[in-house]
Amino acid sequence: MNEKEIAALVAKVMAELEKTNSCSNSYSSSCNGSGADDPYLVPVGVSNRHIHLSQADFETLFGKGATMTHFKDLSQPGQFACQEVVTLVGPGGAIERVRLLGPARKQSQIEVSVADCFKLGVKAPLRDSGDLSGSAALTMVGPAGSVSVPEGCIIALKHIHMHTSDAERIGLKDKDHVDVQTCGDRNLIFQDVLIRVGENFKLEMHVDMDEANAASLTNGDRVRIIGKSK
Repeated sequence: MNEKEIAALVAKVMAELEKTNSCSNSYSSSCNGSGADDPYLVPVGVSNRHIHLSQADFETLFGKGATMTHFKDLSQPGQFACQEVVTLVGPGGAIERVRLLGPARKQSQIEVSVADCFKLGVKAPLRDSGDLSGSAALTMVGPAGSVSVPEGCIIALKHIHMHTSDAERIGLKDKDHVDVQTCGDRNLIFQDVLIRVGENFKLEMHVDMDEANAASLTNGDRVRIIGKSK
């Protein structure tokens, strides 16, 4: 390869790099700029480990006739964090002060991260909320007693809550999967993000602490839906 050919190749590579950087900067701006009417921009909610309890399990842990004590409302309508906390106990260790979310459910559900599984010594499957068949066993300890569930511990799938009107705007339906681009210094693409559509949902993408840390995401950051997963 002569000098002229080398110079041409270098110029081509530099042009491609400049194009990539330009797209990246523009894309980052589109995620973090005003863009309030952009239907593809989605706010982020980072979900720490937590539990949902049936009323029967709640009373076993906190006393017969006890009721959940409201601590603060969550972003999804009707959902709230409780003042009550429990200790999770697995074959490998324990995690204290795990918060309860209300209201009560038909079946108790424990949501943890991959890092939590190492500490607890369990192998929780990656599941959609409510899909508990064959999931990991765990023990919860409260001030009035303990409950050992044979199944119910999961790592929640990353997902986007979406009102029906939001889904209609961008042509999505419940149980679709999309790819999502994050922004910032550790920007990445989350693939196969589950779409959950409902009349009572508010637009928000939920990720756990492991996923948030990987992309340097915090509550209120915005990400962009870039298309349906293949």
